[in-house]
Amino acid sequence: MNNCNSSDEFSVKPFAGAAVDEVLVAAAKLGDRSAFVALWERHSNRALTIAYRITKNRADAEDVIQDAWMKAYVHLQTFDGRAAFSTWITRIAINSALMTLRRRRARPETSMEITDGEACRHWEIADKTKDVELHYVKREDAARLRRAICRLKPNLRSVVEFHQSNDRSVKKVAELAGISVAATKSRLLRARSILRRTL
Repeated sequence: MNNCNSSDEFSVKPFAGAAVDEVLVAAAKLGDRSAFVALWERHSNRALTIAYRITKNRADAEDVIQDAWMKAYVHLQTFDGRAAFSTWITRIAINSALMTLRRRRARPETSMEITDGEACRHWEIADKTKDVELHYVKREDAARLRRAICRLKPNLRSVVEFHQSNDRSVKKVAELAGISVAATKSRLLRARSILRRTL
């Protein structure tokens, strides 16, 4: 039930890597090219995988990654460290991949007209760019919310997690937490207020 100690991508393992990234980013900002190369070696495969998932095309994915790392190099001084470097470069790669999809959409549509006497049908390839973008935005928002919940005080975090699990009612959450309904409502309101400020 408690997702804060799970072994997925939000577990403790990435934080050790994040510390290494901080050192490499600091060095790269000072002009150490080998530090930037090290960042590329650490994160390029993951970024390429994500780009390929979006574009569904190896050549496009490789172009996306080249573009993403060029942008990262040019704008490295603007990276403020509020997010992990891996999150930053992944977001750049996702944006570049989505731009590639938009460029595809801007090209003339592939269509066919099939004439059968008076009847005429127009076939078009469905544009799923918005669906892909929405999917990644939702996934990133869910990840941010999850991390924010994990940073709540235990008494607030528990009622939020109980409430999220199977979308339980306040009464059921109160029973599970062993507190009154009024206390449960109060904790949920405090937790939501904190999460709203955090996010």
